[in-house]
Amino acid sequence: MKKFLNLFIALPAAILIPGMLLPSCAKDAGVEVPEPEIVLPEGVTDLGNGEGLEHGMMVLGEQLENPYSLENMQQAYSNMYPTKAPALLEATHLYVRVKPESSSDIDDLRARGASVTDFPLDYEVVRDGDYYHDPEVPEDEITWQYVVVPRNFDFGDLKFEVIDDCFIAGDEEYTKAADIDWDAVEEEAYRITGNGDKLLAATKGGGTNPRGRITITDEDFNRGKPFGLAEVKVQCNVFVKFSSTYTDRDGYYTIPAQFKANPHYRIIYENRKGFAIGVNLILVRGSVATLGKQSPCGVSICINKYSDTKMWKRSVVNNAAYEYYVKCSSGTDIALGNPPADIRFWLFDGLSCSSATMLHHGAVSGLELLDNWIGQVGILIVRFLMPDITIGTNGNDSYASLFSVTCHEMAHASHYGKVGNDYWDEYIKYIIRCFLHNPKDTYGDGSLAGAGYCDVGESWAYYMESKMYQARYGGAAPTFGTDSWFRPQIFHYLTERGMSPANIFSALIASVTDRPALRAQLVALFPSKTKYIDQAFAKYDER
Repeated sequence: MKKFLNLFIALPAAILIPGMLLPSCAKDAGVEVPEPEIVLPEGVTDLGNGEGLEHGMMVLGEQLENPYSLENMQQAYSNMYPTKAPALLEATHLYVRVKPESSSDIDDLRARGASVTDFPLDYEVVRDGDYYHDPEVPEDEITWQYVVVPRNFDFGDLKFEVIDDCFIAGDEEYTKAADIDWDAVEEEAYRITGNGDKLLAATKGGGTNPRGRITITDEDFNRGKPFGLAEVKVQCNVFVKFSSTYTDRDGYYTIPAQFKANPHYRIIYENRKGFAIGVNLILVRGSVATLGKQSPCGVSICINKYSDTKMWKRSVVNNAAYEYYVKCSSGTDIALGNPPADIRFWLFDGLSCSSATMLHHGAVSGLELLDNWIGQVGILIVRFLMPDITIGTNGNDSYASLFSVTCHEMAHASHYGKVGNDYWDEYIKYIIRCFLHNPKDTYGDGSLAGAGYCDVGESWAYYMESKMYQARYGGAAPTFGTDSWFRPQIFHYLTERGMSPANIFSALIASVTDRPALRAQLVALFPSKTKYIDQAFAKYDER
């Protein structure tokens, strides 16, 4: 898989558009923001700003005896209740490994409610990391994936191997016997499997629900004070005991399960709104920030630009995309309705350009021009990776600049959701023609075939980028994209005369493939605004 990733990054950047060459709006990177003071609940670990997080491949140590296996829990039960009538415990969960043939197999597992990891859960973690690849599996194959699922889980046609039948006491009716202290049984299972040293004295007789707050700072917003990392997934596990939840919009979370030992904590960049931010090698839908083993009481962290770089950038993109969703679905004048569901973001540190290819949603299909250009090997790589939006983070080091870029690409995604694949393919064909004509000129000069798609699409994306930036940071709307041959100025002019972004968006239908068609559709929808529409197009119609 790593060789696929390296080949992908090396592909010509023009396949990762529209939306390239965004203007820089980074603020002064030399302004130092003082560390915010956060009052934490008792027992919660403060990880500061997350410096020193581990990246790369995990290193595993020795295999451990799983205290939650049905056999071990049965023995622990018998030890704790030797005078009771013999009782045979039933498995509540299965600890399973699967060997997917494609990323869609993993997507299917997640859609069925399974928590999927690429590392075995019954091994000591010597060094945490972003991913694990079984050394016995060739690098160009998908590695084993591990899941813990209810005993009656439907795997469909996916082949799987059961590692352990497990007993994890919880809400199931057959684990609710009133006269059984399952906490004590669990502790005994740890003892007899040689894991008793992992239990914490403070949790004996009953575990704790991890809770805390994940925050982030933006030096240009809220006077630099921390605010929540919004609706991102937080996951904990000890052996096969898994539990996860989402932060709320203010960054607070409470894990549903109780733990008696220090869990492994991870921030998984899958947002409750439905989008996910990669890339962890190939197959992980949402990237992971591993926070290591921490207190079962919880973990809190405040992320800023001095934090771990990968976590910082993923967190900014998460909040920027979340803010776009909120603004588009709220009662504000920006309300456009939600972009397509399940958008896949990929972040690339080595690129300065960004894109909204919408590959995961089916765009760029059957493009002979693309096939002939990058060849069949390249096509296979692109099809395999399937990002919808790529964010080039090189040079985008401030919150404001990453926010701006993300909103631009989300505006493209909204447009795509309205016009569909055929429209988007024509749009991308134009960008490829421009690249082949002059690799240094992404958008061309508007003279090549299909330029109208770019005219409409880029005018809309730069306009929305400016509106979202203004909504967050205040002041006059920036004029992003106004130095190119397309004309976002038209939309700004109409907004100043009473038309909302939602009004303008309503005109971006599939038949609007150039500027004259855009003008005609706006007049048809808003005849009372004809005078202003004519003025706007007359004022900015020259190239």
